Amino acid sequence: MEEFLRYVIGSLVEFPDEVVFTRTDTPERTIFHVAMRRTDIPRAIGKGGHTIQAVRTLLSAAAQKRGTKATLEVVE
Repeated sequence: MEEFLRYVIGSLVEFPDEVVFTRTDTPERTIFHVAMRRTDIPRAIGKGGHTIQAVRTLLSAAAQKRGTKATLEVVE
């Protein structure tokens, strides 16, 4: 799942080499934290938050297919 996030978020931002992913595993779910340049945050979130919501939906579907739960948080 992390490779999927790296590919999608990296494709959206201007500086993909500066995107940092952190993974936190809890008994209920896996939480991915993504940090990036301030100028790239609007690109990842999209107008009205539609882009980041779509990425979260795809991540959730991929995790559910594997029998787990996953969420994505953007760190500012």
